[in-house]
Amino acid sequence: MRLWLVGALLGCSVAALAYSRRALTFDGAVAAACVGAVTWARGGAPAVAALLTFFGTSSVLSRVGERRKRALPLAQAKGAQRDAWQVIANGGIATLCIATGQRSAFLGALAAAAADTWATELGMLASTQPRLITSFKAVPAGTSGGITPQGLAASAGGALVVGVVWACIGGGWRAPIVAVLAGVGGSLADSLLGATMQAVYWCPSCEVSTEATVHMTCSQATLHTRGFTWMTNDTVNALATLLGAIIGGCSRAPDAAGHVRGGS
Repeated sequence: MRLWLVGALLGCSVAALAYSRRALTFDGAVAAACVGAVTWARGGAPAVAALLTFFGTSSVLSRVGERRKRALPLAQAKGAQRDAWQVIANGGIATLCIATGQRSAFLGALAAAAADTWATELGMLASTQPRLITSFKAVPAGTSGGITPQGLAASAGGALVVGVVWACIGGGWRAPIVAVLAGVGGSLADSLLGATMQAVYWCPSCEVSTEATVHMTCSQATLHTRGFTWMTNDTVNALATLLGAIIGGCSRAPDAAGHVRGGS
């Protein structure tokens, strides 16, 4: 019970701080508080440190070049402030994993979320033009499924940072390797789904493509042009973290003492 009380206090404190700094919407803060509470109660210091690293770096990177990102036709429809759906899409699978004692799967899911976020936020600012992952055809910056060398490097970097923090707090010496494998794998899966199945819409007013049913720039209702309407950016993120969890769970990284830290 004490662990849950401490987890609830920690989760609420961090969520309140993020909300005050406009990194989260109110419902996003509530969701983040729940994620933080479960992570502390079931995962302890290594899991919380990795989670805070993911959330902290993601919040910072979302603000980097924000004005330039908003000008891109397929930039994230919801902006830098994360709502509950985005919190759940990025952290829901990881939370389920740690709640059931699947520590390596938790690490893999979180690494995939970090890798995809870093790739998106830094890849959109890349100096080279993105290439569609399915055909390597040049596409505009911000296009779902577009990849760049900088974005790929960023995905590996994001996963590595999460893995290193996990390892340094006692989560296991192989954590960085597991994190990079799961993170890059999940990030590439995200790009593949974005290029093939994610819903894309057309704004008749601005004459640009967007991922939103209502274009944020002009508040104009958009027209569905390709992909499945249920395959939103949040759905893609959740599936990418699921793959990361599977890769991480199969890796079953040992802790510093050599014990497997995969299952319960």
